[in-house]
Amino acid sequence: MLEVSDLVKRFGPFAAVDGISFRVQRGEVLGFLGPNGAGKSTTMKMITGFLGPTAGTVTVAGIDALADPIAAKRKIGYLPEGAPAYPDMTPAGYLSFIADVRGLKGAKKRERIAEIAGRIELERVMHQPIDTLSKGFKRRVGLAQALLHDPEILILDEPTDGLDPNQKHQVRDLIAELSPEKAIIISTHILEEVSAVCSRAMIIARGKVVADGTPDELMARSRFRGAVVAVIEGEGAPDFETIREDLLKLPGVAAVEQEAPGRLTALPAEGAMIADAVSGLIRARGWPMRSFHVDPGRLDEVFRSITSGREGPTEKAA
Repeated sequence: MLEVSDLVKRFGPFAAVDGISFRVQRGEVLGFLGPNGAGKSTTMKMITGFLGPTAGTVTVAGIDALADPIAAKRKIGYLPEGAPAYPDMTPAGYLSFIADVRGLKGAKKRERIAEIAGRIELERVMHQPIDTLSKGFKRRVGLAQALLHDPEILILDEPTDGLDPNQKHQVRDLIAELSPEKAIIISTHILEEVSAVCSRAMIIARGKVVADGTPDELMARSRFRGAVVAVIEGEGAPDFETIREDLLKLPGVAAVEQEAPGRLTALPAEGAMIADAVSGLIRARGWPMRSFHVDPGRLDEVFRSITSGREGPTEKAA
């Protein structure tokens, strides 16, 4: 549905985007991750026609976006960084204007605005100047305009930025609800959002794709994958060095780290499963254990490792 091939954007000698290629199909929610300046927003602007590429192609629902940008834009709903809107307009006036631009008329226009305002929970501020709204409501106005014409492809740059926890949950539910019928790209710096709503995640650094896979595939690259995290504290709890020495004697335990007083992490050797052995030792020693779980892997640690260059780039996460 959306195909990006060898996309490049140069500003003088600097390559903000350097040969990015990927596809997004209907039903996929792709999380676009990367540090500040990685090229995420620049890539989104090129896909949506707001910025011309130096080289490369963008195909939107079978349409060459460079040869026929107007037709391509009809297929896309775009929430830009910062959710820009006319500050002196009300949400009602702004959405009416966007509906006119998108070709919605009469009863269909009124029904669609009412439907989207209800889903995004904008009703109580529909007649208040946008400039007076909170950052969260401004973000919701931007999301409403992106959804208004029911596009096949949604491109959302930081869709939950400025929203409170309840609003974030609502937007994530909305994305999940929309995803079966659309191809969706979400740029975000909130890693928990990737695990919550994305079926696939792509990490960009220095203008290049350095990792691409499902959230679980990326977390499998974490050194914490399969680690045991336990809280041992209270009467009879030994000191950390005693616990560490005992755990390191177990087969498959490669390292033991203390994250906070009483909270330790036992890291497995490659391919080892250590949960049963660790829990058995704790019970045998009679140590007071407050909590115990197996770590699925930490996306933030994988992100830091890849984007800092400690782990080399791959086309597809294993």
